Amino acid sequence: MYRKFFKRLLDIVLSTFALIVLSPFLLLFTLLGAVAMKGNPFFIQERPGRIDKKTGKERSIKMIKFRSMSNAKDKDGKLLPGKERLNKYGRIIRAISIDELPSLVNIIIGDLSIIGPRPLTVKYLDYYTEEERRRHEVRPGLTGYAQCMGRNNLSWSEKFAYDVEYVDKLSFLLDVKILFKTVWSVLKREGIGQGEQQPVSLHIERANMVKSNNEKQEVNI
Repeated sequence: MYRKFFKRLLDIVLSTFALIVLSPFLLLFTLLGAVAMKGNPFFIQERPGRIDKKTGKERSIKMIKFRSMSNAKDKDGKLLPGKERLNKYGRIIRAISIDELPSLVNIIIGDLSIIGPRPLTVKYLDYYTEEERRRHEVRPGLTGYAQCMGRNNLSWSEKFAYDVEYVDKLSFLLDVKILFKTVWSVLKREGIGQGEQQPVSLHIERANMVKSNNEKQEVNI
């Protein structure tokens, strides 16, 4: 009953309440972001949503966040590396997780849930195993099991294992546990990469794994 009805109801009620209460902060950071980013303060990106039972494919969602990186380009018109585009404003909103606030709109319209596997980039879809892809059997979340168990300190395989475990064990008590652990992790800044260090992209990691396995096979031959 919770999985099919009450979870969605709580998502709508809590996210609407949060949007109203936090509206002054949303307005403030919208204005600050417009100045800091010299333009549009929002970042909208396509992400895979829950698997559609009719098509068997992930629905496409447009996730809304505060922009934390500028659109600064080099002399050839190409975007500068992420580290160079991440200014002081961007580092601040990431550190206190303010960049996620606009995603409350995604929750209200049904793209996201408050709790669920984090929606990753579309380009990762071809790199999941069949078991890992089960993370998309439920709505993606603003925060999830993997986020409260280590965030960037976890390997991709560990993150996906937690996501699939969440799908299998989804319950009201588990969601409450994840929510409180997430708040605690944010307050303590646990699992946030030091010096803006980010984990290796999934497609690069998996490509390296395939290359390594092929090299081992050649040696054995």
